[in-house]
Amino acid sequence: MLRILSLCVWLAPLPALAGGPFGDYDPVDFGPRGPARYAVHGIDVARFQEEIDWRRVAASGVAFAWIKATEGGDVKDPSFDRNWQLAARHGIPRGAYHFYYFCTQPEVQARWFIRNVPRRGRSLPPVLDMEWNPFSPTCTTRPPGAEVRRQARIFLDIVERYYGQRPIIYTTPEFYAVTGIGQVRAEFWLRSVAKTPDKVYPGQPWVFWQYTGTGVVPGVAGGVDINAFRGTRGAWRRWLRRHEK
Repeated sequence: MLRILSLCVWLAPLPALAGGPFGDYDPVDFGPRGPARYAVHGIDVARFQEEIDWRRVAASGVAFAWIKATEGGDVKDPSFDRNWQLAARHGIPRGAYHFYYFCTQPEVQARWFIRNVPRRGRSLPPVLDMEWNPFSPTCTTRPPGAEVRRQARIFLDIVERYYGQRPIIYTTPEFYAVTGIGQVRAEFWLRSVAKTPDKVYPGQPWVFWQYTGTGVVPGVAGGVDINAFRGTRGAWRRWLRRHEK
C-alpha cells in the first residue's frame, strides 16, 4: 500500500466499529452500504506507523492486522518483526503482506517473502500487494495484463506450496481495471476509499475492503489504513477456522 500523507487537520468520528472508537481524518460518506454495516474491522500497517502500541490496538476492538513484511526481492520492512510478534502477543490475528515490484522475477520475490516470514505459529494467509508504483526511484514498469497475471500466479503458487495457504491479492482500482487481475484464482482485498466496492469493482467478489487510508485507531500514531471483513462476526470466526494456520 503506497503511503500518501493527508494534510487534513480536523477529525470527524465514525460510528464505533468492531467495538472500537475508530475515527477518520478525512471521512467519506459511503451511504447505507458503507463500512459501518460490517461488524469486523482491522488495520494494515508498515514502518510508516512507527512504534505501535499493540495493547491499545487490541483494546480498541481491532479484529485483525495485515503487517508489511517485504517488497521486491531485497527489502524487508524494518518494523515487521516487532509488529509480527506484538500483534500475536496481544491476541490479534495477523498476516503478512508483500509489496510486488515488476522489475524482479516473481520466483525471487516469493523466496524473499518466505525467507522473512515465519511459517511456525498461527497466522492469516499471506497477501500479495499488486498495484502500480509510480513513485519508485528504480521501478515504475507497467507490464501488460497477461504478464501481470502470469507473474502473480507464479508468486501465489510458490507461496501457497510453502505455507499451505493460498495468498490473498490486494489491489487498487486503476491496477484492477487495466490488468485483469481479477481473473487470477484468489480471494481479494480491494482498496476503495471514495465509493463502495460494488461501484468500483462491479461483479468482483471480495473478502476485505480497505475503505480509508486516514483512519484513527488508538495505539497508532497518525492515519492508518482500516479494512472491513465482508461478513458477520460468525462468518469471521468461520473464515478464521478455515484460513488461519
